[in-house]
This record gives sequence, C-alpha cells and structure tokens, in this order.
Amino acid sequence: MQPGTNAAEAISTGREGIESVADWFAANWQQLPIGLGVAAAIVLFMLGLRFAGRWLSSGDPDCHHWRGVIGRVLEKTSIFFMIVAALDMVATYAAVPAKIERLLDILFTIGFAFQGAIWARELIIGVISRKAGEDPTETAIGNAMAVIRVLVSVALFAIAIIVILDNVGVNVTALVAGLGIGGIAIGLAAQGIFSDLFAALSILFDKPFRRGDVIQFDRTTGTIERIGLKTTRLRSINGELVVMANTKLLEREIKNYAGGNMRRSQLPFGLVYQTPPDELEKVTSLAKAAVESRKGCSFVRCAILGFGASSIDFELLFDSRSTDANKVAADRTAVALAVLRSFAEHKLEFAYPAQTTFTAAPDGTLVMPYPEPMR
Repeated sequence: MQPGTNAAEAISTGREGIESVADWFAANWQQLPIGLGVAAAIVLFMLGLRFAGRWLSSGDPDCHHWRGVIGRVLEKTSIFFMIVAALDMVATYAAVPAKIERLLDILFTIGFAFQGAIWARELIIGVISRKAGEDPTETAIGNAMAVIRVLVSVALFAIAIIVILDNVGVNVTALVAGLGIGGIAIGLAAQGIFSDLFAALSILFDKPFRRGDVIQFDRTTGTIERIGLKTTRLRSINGELVVMANTKLLEREIKNYAGGNMRRSQLPFGLVYQTPPDELEKVTSLAKAAVESRKGCSFVRCAILGFGASSIDFELLFDSRSTDANKVAADRTAVALAVLRSFAEHKLEFAYPAQTTFTAAPDGTLVMPYPEPMR
C-alpha cells in the first residue's frame, strides 16, 4: 500500500502545483503585459549596450585603447543572458509562484555565471592586446594569444561551472579539491613551459625590447627577429641565428641600442712618454676640432686616463646624432682619421708597445738608447 500511497501523493502535489500556477495566471493576467513590457525594455536596453560595444570595437579592433576593450566586453553579451536577467528582475518584484521563481533563479545563475566568464575572458584578452602595442603580430602576443585564450577560458568556465553547481545544491568541495590537485600536477609537469610563457608575457608588458631592436647580452649582439612563447630569436652581427629561452634571457643584463636618438663612441689612444707637457695640453683642443669637423658629431670630452706601460693613455668621447650602426661606424672612422691628420701635423706621436734597454759604459755610466735633447 505504501508505493501506491506515495504515487497518489505525488500526483496530488503535481495537480496542486498546476492549479496554483493556473490560479496565479488567472489572478495576474492583466498585469502580465506590463511585466513582459518591462522585461522587453530591459532586453532592448541590453541590446543597445551590445550595439554600442560593437560600434566601439569596430573603431579599435586591436584594442589599442580602452574604448576597444570596453566595446569588446559589451559586444559579447548573449541574448540568453538578456532574457533570463530581464525575467528574473521582473519576477523579483512580482508575486510569482515559488516554482517559477526557483526556475528563473536557476536560469539566471547559469546565464550570469557563463556570461560573467565571457566578460572576464574578453576583458583579460582585451587588456593583454592593449599592452601588445601597435602591431600585436610583432610581439609575443601574436604567438601566445591562442594559448592565453585557452588557458583563460578553461580557468574562468571552470569557476563558472563550480558556481552553478554550488547554487543548485551540489556539494563542490571534493570537485574543488580535485581540480586543485590536478592543477598542481599539471603545473609541476609543465613548469618549464609555463615559466617561459610568463617570461614572454613579462617581455610583452614590460617591453625591455621589441622586434627589430638591437640588443646585447653577455657577449652576444643581435637584432630581435621573433619573440615566441618559449624562446626569442636574434640575428647576430655575424649573421648566425641565436635562440635564447625567454626565462634565461630576462635573467641577464640586456643593453638595448634601439632607444634614444644618438650613439656615444669611445676612442682610446696613447701618446709616447717623450711628448712634452705643453704639447699634451693641446690634445683636447685638437681632438675637439677633429670631432667637430665631422657633421652630425658633437664633442663630449678628451682626457688623460692614466699612465700606461708604454704610453700616456687618453680617452676621446663623442656623440653621433644617429642610431644607424653603419652611420655610427662611418662617424667613428672619420673622426679617427681627422685625429690622425691633426696629430701628425702637430708632431704628436702615437705610442705602441715598446721596451727600452739601457746599457752601461765601461765606467758605469748609462748609455742612453736615444739622443739627448740639445741644450
């Protein structure tokens, strides 16, 4: 008798539910058009926001500015979310039956969870695209965008599913623990890949260099050809391709020669010790005149560095108002030739590694290896 009794009770409860819903419709049929009109107005308002987002993103498809990022987010608003949000909002202020209200709450939770994941994904991708600069294809973002989108989507939609299950009464504690353990295992297994990926993103956001820049690290100097997910490729000055892991590259001291609008050149030289001090005082003015004789070069300083083993050491510094390596090399050559001509004209001798041997006469006096100056 018990199974039959339960079935009868279930049928009776179902009939009561149908009757209560029917009674509610009968009691509120005049107010229903007003509620549906309010819901339609809410949907139209959201459609307007989506249209505005499409218009904003059309003017900035690569998200170089915030208008493109915001437009990208608004454009992804779904019709399903608009409808369930409008119905749930109307049901909140209307005395609808409990079952209909519960159904609308569940639908709104599902719609809002997935819509929030979509909004968050587009916001994150838009911000990354904005950080990529004028041409995303020339940076790591062009290569990493697909992977980033997958990782962000998996993370956000996993959170959305957990939120939905938790709101419908499912115990998600074990699921969250399992996902945490799985995430740790995947992270440990792909530690090297993720470290290089995040290093590529660090290059993207911090911009220590870009494609086409000439950089130097350790003893390598080259031009950036490609910034990938795991490695950065450079074309060295000798022509060979240098491949460097992003993580290892960022650990080194990097000199970027792309910045600024000029290059400073250093020209060391040495003069013989036999040069009189009065002649040494002329070196700075002669070096300055040699630098200024070259168009596009400006004199910085010329000073004595110290006393070397076989020379009085000088250092000449000057700036070339160009960043082109060939132009800088031509300026350096022209200045060096001008210094050679000027010093030769003023009888200033360059030193070279030499060793002087002093011998003694039978009476013990030193025999000088060079003639003594006339008095």
